[in-house]
Amino acid sequence: MQTNDHNIRNYSDELSKKYGAPGTPERAQFDEEAYSFYSSQVLLEARKEARVTQAELAKRINSSKSYISRIEHGDVNPSAGMFYRIINALGMKVEITKPIA
Repeated sequence: MQTNDHNIRNYSDELSKKYGAPGTPERAQFDEEAYSFYSSQVLLEARKEARVTQAELAKRINSSKSYISRIEHGDVNPSAGMFYRIINALGMKVEITKPIA
């Protein structure tokens, strides 16, 4: 009898089993939700590290506290422009680099 040792050996295979192959609508939806969650956590941690309240941040970017809350809960995925505005308002920067070939 074979048992599951609960060790994932290939994460891509596991995602494909559960959400479909890359390029399928199901996988695209999963990827979008995963990116939204990741972005929300990055922004939440950045705000907390900067010791800024949601209301303060909203004021700095001319938005509402509820919008910041929705971003941090992963309910809204901010546009790239809004992401940069938030990061800037927290005194941080985003650096994009090309990988060395």
